[in-house]
Amino acid sequence: MASAGASGDRSRAGHDKTLQAGLEALVADGSLPGMLMSVRDRNGRVTNYTAGVGDVRTRSKVPTDGYVRIASITKMFTAVTVLQLADEGKLALDDAVEKFLPGVVRGTGDGAAIDGRTITIRRLLNHTSGMPTGIPFMSKGILPIKDRYVETREVLDAVLAQAPTFAPGQDGVWAYSNSGYMLLGLVAQKAAGRPFAEVVTDKIINRIGLKETYYPGPGDRDIRAPHPRGYLFAKDDKGDPIAGDLIDITRFDPSIAGAAGQMIATPSDVNKFLVALQDGRLLKPGRLAEMRQAVDAPGLFEGWRYGLGVIEMKLSCGITAYGHGGDADGFQTRAAIIPDGRAVTVAGTNDEVHQYKVIALFDKALCAAK
Repeated sequence: MASAGASGDRSRAGHDKTLQAGLEALVADGSLPGMLMSVRDRNGRVTNYTAGVGDVRTRSKVPTDGYVRIASITKMFTAVTVLQLADEGKLALDDAVEKFLPGVVRGTGDGAAIDGRTITIRRLLNHTSGMPTGIPFMSKGILPIKDRYVETREVLDAVLAQAPTFAPGQDGVWAYSNSGYMLLGLVAQKAAGRPFAEVVTDKIINRIGLKETYYPGPGDRDIRAPHPRGYLFAKDDKGDPIAGDLIDITRFDPSIAGAAGQMIATPSDVNKFLVALQDGRLLKPGRLAEMRQAVDAPGLFEGWRYGLGVIEMKLSCGITAYGHGGDADGFQTRAAIIPDGRAVTVAGTNDEVHQYKVIALFDKALCAAK
């Protein structure tokens, strides 16, 4: 009979093989060139996985725990920064945007208009503000603007020409808004009196020692090494993806996403952030509980609800996880932590394919602790 320790080792090895096989299946058809995953167990043991290729031209290996664009996982960092500023008394979640940006947030379109006097910070955090969903300048995708630096105020001015999606705080209504989080970045910057990237870096990245996480500066279109390359599908005249025809979109200016999705990190560093957040090193327990108070979020994946910059995820095994997902051109990422401290971040190098399959493997990796 095997000892308890040996049994545990065998169980872990079995999980490792299952997860590796899952990654291999995701890259098998070549449309999703590379996969990375980092799993941090309840004891702090880290296991990193890769599958596929890091570069479809050279067929190089995917770098273990390489840097990726984490896209909307940035929203967790933005939300934590805002909540820290609330704890410091520099803002309150029920403050109107108008308090920090007087006269700035005024819709210019016909009919119902966006108005910073009726939009609160809390409503921006949980996407109940009615701010428009999309990001202007992206109607034709990333390629026409990939080398363009975009100021957040420029994005906001274009958004203000649109009508709100719904009235702020309208009962039972929810809509994901990137522009709302870009506006949050401006609010946090004004409250802190420093550039938003600097505030995030000081309050989170440096505070907990995330050495492989950063907020790209103006003009920074590259990704630090080592990193896999990111891809999107070429499109036909109708805008439909052309199977098997991939375009390298690794290098572009992420300023178009700002506080909604500009950051870059390694999967293991994202897990370190999740652990620090859950352990109370970034927020006090009461504030973390407030962050995790979720509302129904139609449009997210089934069983997912939205808190203050964090997604409540009901897993297939009955466990509740907290984290976020991100889709930037060339990369899709998912990250979450469960109550016992197990954290998982998974990334793929094409954001246009196999998203449900990636989430299913992500779910399996989190549930492996049960």
